[in-house]
Amino acid sequence: MELKTARLTVLIDPAKKQAFEELCRAQDMTPSQVVRRLIRNFMEQHEAEAPRRAPARKSPTTRRAR
Repeated sequence: MELKTARLTVLIDPAKKQAFEELCRAQDMTPSQVVRRLIRNFMEQHEAEAPRRAPARKSPTTRRAR
């Protein structure tokens, strides 16, 4: 499970939002849980296409002249 979170703002029409929230409630899930699952599934389906993040590089150490 991720330790840090980031906000994703999505604009949809109010009727769809209400219907989505009602459907989530009927499934005993929060809208956030459903959206996270949708994103995770989408990423798994397309993981071969996803750009890979380069591993973080350590910054080079600088030597002081003596």
